[in-house]
Amino acid sequence: MLHNFGSINLDHFYRVSHLVRPGETLASRDYRVGLGGKGANQSLAMARAGGRVSHWGRLNHRDAWARSLLGEAGVEVAGIALVDAPSGHAVIQVDDQGENAIILFPGANHGFDVADLETRLDATRPGDWLLAQNETNALPEVLEHAAERGLKVAFNPAPMGAEVLSLPLSGCTLLFVNRGEAAWLAGVDEDAAPEALLEGLARRLPDTDTVLTLGGDGAWFQGGGERHFQPALPVAPRDTTAAGDTFIGYYMTALQEGQTVTDCLRLAATAAALGVQVEGATESIPQRDAVERALSDGCVAR
Repeated sequence: MLHNFGSINLDHFYRVSHLVRPGETLASRDYRVGLGGKGANQSLAMARAGGRVSHWGRLNHRDAWARSLLGEAGVEVAGIALVDAPSGHAVIQVDDQGENAIILFPGANHGFDVADLETRLDATRPGDWLLAQNETNALPEVLEHAAERGLKVAFNPAPMGAEVLSLPLSGCTLLFVNRGEAAWLAGVDEDAAPEALLEGLARRLPDTDTVLTLGGDGAWFQGGGERHFQPALPVAPRDTTAAGDTFIGYYMTALQEGQTVTDCLRLAATAAALGVQVEGATESIPQRDAVERALSDGCVAR
């Protein structure tokens, strides 16, 4: 079982010709609200991939529809509390090149009680996975105590901030990072070659496996003295929102299934390539059968 200690947000999407500049007022061509948050996206991606995932989260009671949506997709939602605090939300701009810019309000995602989380951890079993992102409070306690209980910990330090540097990352089994996150953690220039980023991460966290995602430049795995590279798949992106979350959810499902690292990378990259061709966050996360067809056909056009 994988337990995802993760954010749940309401995403407010605005379609714009270009990302708004300082001092500029820009009209949006489209607006909609959907389910998002890195935690919810990753749980949904796992469920659509066929994985077993239990989500630990918090939502305002007026937004119970979001919990229902996750449950209908196959996520175990007993660990999602409905509270009086406002739900987390994000304001997302998406431009004509598919690039995005996001403003995040944490809301209920920052209201976790450490004692409650200890109770949740007590109900897990050694060998379970705990997945976390940097959109919730109480991360130091959860990461440390999960490792102490024998859980395998996967961490995605997004959105990256200085506080991540003080987290007990040495207890993590697996780290998912993009170029900027890797550079910050490794203490190297963001324009460094992927090999330099991986070498810096290995120096800092020698016992932690790493998946480095580079968008159009592919993805790397490093761990156990090995490296594996997955080339990017040739697609024209419409919206990159949730692409990284789709990759992580599918990778963790493949790992749960006992697939090899190269197969985990291939499945995750194909799912992400399908996702970036669809607008939205949860709306863009593909079902497993679509990903399998793309793998069989050698085609990722949607």
